[in-house]
Amino acid sequence: MGFALIQCLNGLSYATTLFLMAAGLTLIFGVTRIVNFAHGSFFMLGALFSAHWLVNWFPTWSESAWLYALALLLGAACAGLTGAIAEFVLLRRLYGAPELYQLVATFGLSLALHDGMRWVLGPDEVFAPRFPGLKGAIALGDDYFPEYQALTLLLGPLVWLGLHLLLTRTLFGARLQAATQDRNMLSALGVNPAPLMWGAVVLGCALAGLGGALQLPREPAHLQMDTNVVVETFVVVVTGGLGSISGAFFAAMLIGLVHAFGIHLFPQATLVLVFLTMAVVLALRPQGLFGRPIADGQMESAHVFHTNPVTSRGRVAVVCGCLALAAWAWLAGDYWQNLMANALILMLLGVSLQAMMALGGLVSFGHAAFFALGAYGAALAHTAWAWGLPAALALGCGVSLLVAALLGGLLVRSAGVYLAMLSLALAQVVWATATQWIALTGGDNGLIGLRLVSEGARPAFYGLLVALALLSIAGLRRFSQSTLGLALQAVRDAPLRAAASGLSLAGIKFRVYLGSAGLAGLAGGLFAAQQGAVFPSVASVSTSVDALLVTLLGGVHQLWGSAAGAAILVWAGAELGRGFEYWRGVLGLLVMAIMVLAPSGVLGLRGFARAQAPATDRKTVQS
Repeated sequence: MGFALIQCLNGLSYATTLFLMAAGLTLIFGVTRIVNFAHGSFFMLGALFSAHWLVNWFPTWSESAWLYALALLLGAACAGLTGAIAEFVLLRRLYGAPELYQLVATFGLSLALHDGMRWVLGPDEVFAPRFPGLKGAIALGDDYFPEYQALTLLLGPLVWLGLHLLLTRTLFGARLQAATQDRNMLSALGVNPAPLMWGAVVLGCALAGLGGALQLPREPAHLQMDTNVVVETFVVVVTGGLGSISGAFFAAMLIGLVHAFGIHLFPQATLVLVFLTMAVVLALRPQGLFGRPIADGQMESAHVFHTNPVTSRGRVAVVCGCLALAAWAWLAGDYWQNLMANALILMLLGVSLQAMMALGGLVSFGHAAFFALGAYGAALAHTAWAWGLPAALALGCGVSLLVAALLGGLLVRSAGVYLAMLSLALAQVVWATATQWIALTGGDNGLIGLRLVSEGARPAFYGLLVALALLSIAGLRRFSQSTLGLALQAVRDAPLRAAASGLSLAGIKFRVYLGSAGLAGLAGGLFAAQQGAVFPSVASVSTSVDALLVTLLGGVHQLWGSAAGAAILVWAGAELGRGFEYWRGVLGLLVMAIMVLAPSGVLGLRGFARAQAPATDRKTVQS
């Protein structure tokens, strides 16, 4: 009984942190409709600022409970102020943009904030002292519970009550709710929604900063706090229902309890249990516990996939250009060979995701799952049975297709952010399995020493990569113009009409999901062959983000978008990383600039330029 009570209290205490994060994220999404992937950065900023204030700048404040509490509030205020600047500079330019563009742009913001904090506050951990007056423990039978954690137990309900009163008993809250429902109508009634949206972002970021600051008596502040908490925050928000503060509160308690009991009962599967909880909730209630569907499926839209029709001479020129570029990379030395190979493999992963997103409107934030399954499948086939490259690639693709076939029917039932989070759950389960199933995968040590490609076969392997990259583009173009591809686009743009015409919505989505998983598995197998090793990082969030970056930077509705995105991302990462410590921050600024200035991707700028050209110029271009 004592164990269960202590674990229950630990779970509810952890739930307070999750709720503060989730409440801020829910508030921002509810008013601005922006899915803020940088929310963990504000959590980290609140912790780091308060820690430096107490340890390095004003250490005497740590001796007084009131001054210590004030330092925590200053951390929250710093996060809110930074959120205000981010809203003015970036977020307001993303209002109305597709959710994935917002995710990628705010991911760039998280990179910039991370390196900014590292530059200003330093890279070291900061150990703050314990809260004055709350350094003891409360006796509960034969067990003890820390006094400080008992205090944090009260904060979650208090914050929930405060937000409830703010939204239901004040004019500001009423206008916030109106802005959530219909900003255009609110503006027509004479209320400017811009200050409301700014206020929602500031309040949401301040809540995240407060959640980070409250962690100080329990753990040191460091530069990995953002990634450690943001994924579980998304789990809470989606489980509770997008836009629902009450849903975030109860989902935080649920996830907190699962985390507390899981870490003791199933320590090797804690992360898996958290995501399985979300998956079960969404399987039973696709909109979350208290959420409402974001879109009811009644609206129709049209998205043109630009296949860039060219003549036979043009196709020959494209192929020759690609071959010439590959030949130059081969002659330029090992560095450019590896760079080109990585870009081509990343391009294949991008094309697999692009087929889902551009033609089917299916959003995946965990495509690294199939990439990792393909990589581990190929690696294990080689290490266990000494299979060669073709057979190993076939097995990797087969494993990815098998998992997609088993789970795809459930996943394609969801849409939008819910589908993105379910796919992220799958990727995290694959990552946790690869990390903890040491007997099979080697754990963090990985599978190393792969000889799928010998040195003498390197030229043929690079030629294979070029051929597969060109075939993937040709296949995407042909698929977009095929009967199935056109049916898929009809399901994406006008689902009710498509259903009335006799099309099987779920069946068509499932087929493209299956094909996308197979191509991602092929890319993963090629990655294992190229690197000669496989580590759990192939299933990490960063790999999924790379796939999204490749697709969106080049242009999701552009045939050659993945090629352009892969070239930009690989080149920028390699060149910026040469002797420059803060290259990730610069890459983040570049990502934000592209998402704001070219929301249709770099290749989409061509269509924009043509649309802005004078009529005479357009005639010249067309001729």
